[in-house]
Amino acid sequence: MLRFLFFVCLISLSSEVNANNKDQIINKLKNTLNLNFDFEQNINGKIELGNCTIQYPKKMFCKYDKKNKIIVSNGKSLFVKTTSSYYRYPLGKTPLNFILDKNFLLKKISELNEEIINNSLIKFTIKENNQLIDIFFNIKNYELIGWQTKDIYQNTAVTLLYSNKSNQEIDEKIFKTPLQN
Repeated sequence: MLRFLFFVCLISLSSEVNANNKDQIINKLKNTLNLNFDFEQNINGKIELGNCTIQYPKKMFCKYDKKNKIIVSNGKSLFVKTTSSYYRYPLGKTPLNFILDKNFLLKKISELNEEIINNSLIKFTIKENNQLIDIFFNIKNYELIGWQTKDIYQNTAVTLLYSNKSNQEIDEKIFKTPLQN
């Protein structure tokens, strides 16, 4: 009987810790208006580095360190510019449509079970519109630290965030696309 009570208490404590993690993440995300971070992106072993600014809802500006590559989301479309090409994609057809939508993330996180990885990461797996998105948070400070998706060509894309700063003053001009200038 004593073992049974110990087991019940352990499950109850574990549930409270998980609920606390989820609540902390939700509170942190609710209070985040924007994020600025350096990133490392790995797409099928090809690693690229850069800096991004996200402003909720659905705006993003990323500049890659090499290749003169820039990605901009104005909330409706995703624009990718390199030295030799320029592409425009409907944001709604990309996983970033969900990642850049704070209200969507808040709703999904509140509904999902978390997974603790190596006692350092909290992962939520979102399944939406035939897309699978893993969102990662730091277990110590509950900051968003990355995501894993499939890109438009079905390549696995892992994006890791570091040097995060939130609620910084942002020049709105960075979210303007060439067609808006």
